[in-house]
Amino acid sequence: MRRLPPLSALRAFEAAARRLSFRLAAEELAVTPTAVSHQVRQLEAHLGQPLFVRGVRSVSLTAAGARLFPVLMDGLDAFERTVANLRVESGRRVVTLSTTMAFAARRLAGRVEAFRAANPDLDLRLLATDDPVDLRAGEADAAVRYGLGPWPGLVSEPLVDDRFAPVCSPRLGLAEPGGLAAQTLIHAEWRHPGADAPTWRLWARQAGRTDLDVEAGPRFTDDSHAIQAAAAGQGVVLTSLTLVAEELAAGLLVQPFGPVLAGRRFELVYPPAARDGQAVSALRRWLAEVMA
Repeated sequence: MRRLPPLSALRAFEAAARRLSFRLAAEELAVTPTAVSHQVRQLEAHLGQPLFVRGVRSVSLTAAGARLFPVLMDGLDAFERTVANLRVESGRRVVTLSTTMAFAARRLAGRVEAFRAANPDLDLRLLATDDPVDLRAGEADAAVRYGLGPWPGLVSEPLVDDRFAPVCSPRLGLAEPGGLAAQTLIHAEWRHPGADAPTWRLWARQAGRTDLDVEAGPRFTDDSHAIQAAAAGQGVVLTSLTLVAEELAAGLLVQPFGPVLAGRRFELVYPPAARDGQAVSALRRWLAEVMA
């Protein structure tokens, strides 16, 4: 009978030690920083000594923490490799790709048949969530993440730098910025807004438009719904050109004018041990075709 601490406490410590941040560990594990802190304190109580020196805005490992961390990280990596090998040996392989809900709906859902045709021995599973999943724990083989990272402990490959611009139905007949004041502005709210988040206020400032009520108009918490409203002719949405690439190509939506705002970046991320594996290789090829 092994006398080991709870696995959840060991995972929380490993993530916090690898990132030297309870907040970043919480983001990786999709829990709260308080939960990570509680799990670490539970582990410290089990061991009878502290594992971190806690500062105001940072943490560092104690001597005991520095002894435990590499052993635990190597062990979790070994678990990951073995589980991945067993999944391959068990028969048909299910490849799980985690991605944001909007990216899954607008760029990937219509392309799953292309993945199946190119990989007849693999079954694709799209895990659509705006919360980061723990790739090191095997919750997914890889993920498409939106942002500039860094993604500690993971390999990252850029897919596309996103851009934002006004987009609307061609039925509105909008051709120049002067006509925007007579239109409804549609807003897509960012779940984690930052100073760099493209908003109508930022767009109006760069366009030199002082005639716009940049706070008025319907708001959507889901990008896809905001885009659907624009496609239905209900107004003009400031949205990701990556997410509406197919509608723009088909003429269902138009980008009548600029300026174009810089967004963040879509990146493919995965654990280093999976770099040359069948799953990541298949996903890499498929995503290259999708983004082309």
